[in-house]
Amino acid sequence: MTDPPIVVYRPLARGGRHVYVLGQDTGVAYSDRDLVEFLRQSGLDETDAEAVVDGDSPEIEWQGGQPHQYTAT
Repeated sequence: MTDPPIVVYRPLARGGRHVYVLGQDTGVAYSDRDLVEFLRQSGLDETDAEAVVDGDSPEIEWQGGQPHQYTAT
């Protein structure tokens, strides 16, 4: 079994989620728009990046919290 290429970690207490793409830390996303930008910077074109995020692709592993939620509950 291989790891998904995109891992979005649990929401931080201060808000936002750490994002790793292909094992590389790309930063902290505070919204789906930030996540799309990180994917675009990692080589996906914007349309593909938006489709991956909006389509709840299996390429994204959302750890802790609900997908698309960027604040701690």
